[in-house]
Amino acid sequence: MTSGTRGGRVCFTSRVRADRLDEYRAAHAAVWPEMLEALRDTGWRDYHLFLRDDGLLVGILETDDYDGAQRAMAATEVNGRWQAAMSGFFVDEGNPDEAFVLLDEVFHLESQLAALRDDR
Repeated sequence: MTSGTRGGRVCFTSRVRADRLDEYRAAHAAVWPEMLEALRDTGWRDYHLFLRDDGLLVGILETDDYDGAQRAMAATEVNGRWQAAMSGFFVDEGNPDEAFVLLDEVFHLESQLAALRDDR
C-alpha cells in the first residue's frame, strides 16, 4: 500500500486462494448488512470487486480520503469481525484490507475527453 491520502477513484489488487474462489464469491453475494453500512458510513462509495479465475482480486472505489476511510473502517467493530472471517480466503497473512496493493491511475477516458473539449 502506498502512503499518503488519496481521494477520488482508488484501485487495488489482492490475491484470493484459488481453492476458495467459490466460497469467496458466495460470501460477497451476501455481505453482512452492518458491514455494508459501515463501508458507506466511513466514506467508501461505488465500491466494486472483480475476481479472476486464478484468484486475482481487483477493487475499485471512490472516496474523498482513502487513508481516512481505511482508518475509520479499522475502528469499527464489524470490520474486525469481517476481516477475521475473510482472512482465510487470501494468500497473504493478516487482515486482507491491510494487504491491498494500490494502483496508480494512468488513463481516464472522460478526463482526457474533457481536456480535449477545453482545448478546442
